[in-house]
Amino acid sequence: MLTRFFHAVTTIFTPRVRQFLRRGVVTLAVILFLLLWLANQVISQQRPYTYDDIEQVPYNRVAVVLGTSKYLASGGLNQYFQNRIDATVALYFSGKINQVIVSGDNATMSYNEPREMRRELLKRGIPARAIYSDYAGFRTLDSILRAHGVFGQARFTVVSQRFQNERAIFLARHHDLDVIGFNAKDVDAYTGFKTRIREIFARLWCLVDIYIWERQPRFMGEQIAVE
Repeated sequence: MLTRFFHAVTTIFTPRVRQFLRRGVVTLAVILFLLLWLANQVISQQRPYTYDDIEQVPYNRVAVVLGTSKYLASGGLNQYFQNRIDATVALYFSGKINQVIVSGDNATMSYNEPREMRRELLKRGIPARAIYSDYAGFRTLDSILRAHGVFGQARFTVVSQRFQNERAIFLARHHDLDVIGFNAKDVDAYTGFKTRIREIFARLWCLVDIYIWERQPRFMGEQIAVE
């Protein structure tokens, strides 16, 4: 459909102009590909700061769990969510952390990622006194910078799948925060296809946020002591 549309539009131009437009489109596509490749290479350099083996994870007093929806649009359980809960529980009961900050989107009364994560952690035996909720973790950048700016943490373990952990650690270390990642189990390639495609562009946007826009969290607010 896009090819037919492009052809229909270009027919109103002279052959020389059409050739110029085609070359321009190809050039832009190549530039975009190179930028996406570069962003992936830069973010992937944080992989050594992530861990898959619970026995190898260094101790940090606090873990920040990055939010995602508990349920899929189809109504089924979101395995990304469940695997992050499993990873957090493993960290806590292995003595690798003492407190947990659940950080995510709180867009509406019916959509509340921190609330759902907190409920699941309570069900799994983590005491309420050890769980803190960040209701303004709208993006990875918000969650990471609020962990420092609001909750006072300059050193912590971030919990998500490895692809997001790498990006979160890049953001954190750019802001001089000492952060490592514990990788929750990933999902199969078919289930996670859309998420992984989205991550490709998220990595590029991450670099834009840092080096061009110098983006800050949408909200900060009063400090909350993690005790």
